[in-house]
Amino acid sequence: MSTTAIRARDEDEEPTREAKKARTDAADTPVEGLEGQAKQASNKTYQLDNLLPPSHVLLNLPRSESHSGASPIIREEDVGISEYISSAVPPIEGIIKQRFTDFLVFEVDQEDNVVHLKSLGLPESSDKPKDTTAKPASEAAPEPTSEATEVDSDPHSAEQPKTNEAVDQAEATDEEPWPARFSTRLEPLLSERALLELKEMFLQGPNPPQIKSEQPSGWNGSGQSASVGDLDQTPGDGVNVPEESSSKSDRNAKRGRGGRGRGGRGGGRERKSKAAEDNRKVITDPIPSKATRTALHTAIRELMGGKLDTATNSSDSKTSAEGGSQIIIKWASQKQGSTRGGQRGSSDWKPPFIHFSLQKTNRDTQDALAYLSRTLHVSTKDLSVAGTKDKRGVTTQRVALRRGAKTLEDIWKMANGFGRLKTMEQILSERGDRGIRIGDLVYRRAGLELGMLKGNAFVITLRNVKADSDETLEKAMNSMKTGGFINYYGMQRFGTAAIPTHAIGLALLRSDWAGAVSLILRPRPGEYADAEAARRAWLEDRDLDKALRLMPRRVVAERCILESYQKQGGEDRNAMGALSTIPRNLRLMYVHAYQSYVWNAIVSERIKKHGSTSPIVGDLVYEKDIQEPEVVDLDGDIDIPADAESKEVEETLPTSEDVVEETVSSRKSRKPWTAPKVKELTADDLPHYSIFDVIMPLPGNDVAYPGGELGERYREFLRLDGLDPNNFVRKQKEYTLGGSYRNILHLPKNVSWKVLRYNDPDVSLAQADEDKILGFDAPLDEADGRFMALQIELTLGTAAYATMALREVTKTDTGSQHQSALTQSSDDQKYRLSATT
Repeated sequence: MSTTAIRARDEDEEPTREAKKARTDAADTPVEGLEGQAKQASNKTYQLDNLLPPSHVLLNLPRSESHSGASPIIREEDVGISEYISSAVPPIEGIIKQRFTDFLVFEVDQEDNVVHLKSLGLPESSDKPKDTTAKPASEAAPEPTSEATEVDSDPHSAEQPKTNEAVDQAEATDEEPWPARFSTRLEPLLSERALLELKEMFLQGPNPPQIKSEQPSGWNGSGQSASVGDLDQTPGDGVNVPEESSSKSDRNAKRGRGGRGRGGRGGGRERKSKAAEDNRKVITDPIPSKATRTALHTAIRELMGGKLDTATNSSDSKTSAEGGSQIIIKWASQKQGSTRGGQRGSSDWKPPFIHFSLQKTNRDTQDALAYLSRTLHVSTKDLSVAGTKDKRGVTTQRVALRRGAKTLEDIWKMANGFGRLKTMEQILSERGDRGIRIGDLVYRRAGLELGMLKGNAFVITLRNVKADSDETLEKAMNSMKTGGFINYYGMQRFGTAAIPTHAIGLALLRSDWAGAVSLILRPRPGEYADAEAARRAWLEDRDLDKALRLMPRRVVAERCILESYQKQGGEDRNAMGALSTIPRNLRLMYVHAYQSYVWNAIVSERIKKHGSTSPIVGDLVYEKDIQEPEVVDLDGDIDIPADAESKEVEETLPTSEDVVEETVSSRKSRKPWTAPKVKELTADDLPHYSIFDVIMPLPGNDVAYPGGELGERYREFLRLDGLDPNNFVRKQKEYTLGGSYRNILHLPKNVSWKVLRYNDPDVSLAQADEDKILGFDAPLDEADGRFMALQIELTLGTAAYATMALREVTKTDTGSQHQSALTQSSDDQKYRLSATT
């Protein structure tokens, strides 16, 4: 059944009894909208049930005492997380993230390399260009030491190049300047001639080859007019140059000045190379198929990271005659004053970017990049990453910096405070400041963009593990290894505060601007005293100046709203305008939280009613064996926000292993990259698909809903929340949702585990890369230890949550409040242990 047919179903069927009751209760409420619901709660007692979306009633959860009182708690069940695959395996108690090193994350790049921090030392580089002069064997470079060989073998080595050739070789260890995958993807789209020209232009770099300025007619090196006979001759051709004149000319050239003959001032000045205007371009043969042209545009943008521009050559006369349009490919134009690695026409031959490994501890990605921008004296826009990483833990990833005129040594020294704050000895013997450490710096020709990764590798340590038997541990781990886990959006998606972020997202989708503002500004139990005092200053005293003075800058959304009120002279009626001052990325996170809540809830319904072992009629999958694939167009069915900055970009395109393999195979068969079609399974389809093929849509205009009862349940959730399941177009375009798909199960790779024993509850059981290099906190495993830990290693694809994999193993709530309670229990044990010893 086609997508159109699926979405054309009747939307006016009778609602369930729960929905009727919820609507009746809402009608009896004297206040309307989320704003009124928010104001009903006092500052001391909170009723969380009043703040959750109306569809929460469809989850059929018993009323919880945790939803009221001074510190209400949002549980996993409240955001739709309720089911397990291995529900028959008994639960295992354990503490997640007691120490930061209990949660180690290592980025996996597009070539399946796991990113580790390898070197902390000062990188080597040279300002000298490539020297092509042959040297005698006696002057050949010495053989590299074993240490250098070990560094060079690593894809993120810190050993740095000294020549252009060395740059190419160093880049080849990470990714060749022109990787094989470039040719593989472009060969079906370009002629052999065009592909060779494109490769040559790309390898030349963004700056056109420099040319020597032409000397004017009648010019010679001494500043005098040469005779006609001299024009075609050089000293090497037998022309006698007077020694005195020659030496004088040489001296003038060295001093940067020349004679003052008829050549004018500076006659003997040595002419420097000048930058040529960049007229390089590749023009393809006429391409009749629009689908192929679109695929070429997409391939160039994705492969080259936006460094090349493509445009249709509509003025070419061949276009109509040969029934197709030509595509022009050229280097993207530079902004005024910008540089692409060194100055145009300067002697700085190095590539325009510096890549380095970033290890951060208890810092979210944007916070870490903001810190680096201040430390390196660059704009945050000059820093880019392939994906965002968890805050609570130790994570390692690659970062790209548009360097301007800065060198490897410049960046290393500024990042480490060399000379200003620390000596070399301190840098190489102490941890990095503020939980930030960089290393393995190399030059690169291109930056990074969100989504340019395969996933993340994890080393996760569960402490104080309690299981009824070792067999239970083995069963739980083997179930996750072979059966995967439910691909829920984790609790991080919904924030850690008592105010549900998905409720704010619903208010935005309903254009309830005042309600969204009210929820954002509400008091939040347990937050820091300065933020709490700032909220009271505004909500109780209406003292805007005091509220802004007290509100910490880390509380971004609240400050934006209050600053907007201040600009309006204290007037707070323009709620929509105030919301628009919040960074777009943050506003969309609220909306994405609501989408995630609905997705979680419907997937739980699917697993609860039909299990997690096989697909059923009505499930949605990406269609296999597409004969005439639908090519992704820039305005096509899959919404790819051009300015998206959050990790939701990673979820815009399909991320299942099957789709990745299908895409790779299509490239190998020289077909354009295609968007898989979505189909609703029939009985005849079931033998050809597995449970790992089943996908579920996130709400939006461009998605199909599952068939049968599950699809109607999906629509009911949306209607009860006041949304039209078939219309997510909004006047404010940024809140218009295209929707996307996500696999309901995720199967991890490279899964292994081991049991550790220890006595001190706070002992180090895993070691971060920086600590390994410095020799700090070596992990212990005491065979006779009284406490047990379970250390798990696994690799997950993009957009999968490691906490949801752990949840499948432990069968316990991964919410921050529940984990805090377990940690407190461990602290009590530590106290009792120290008291007895």
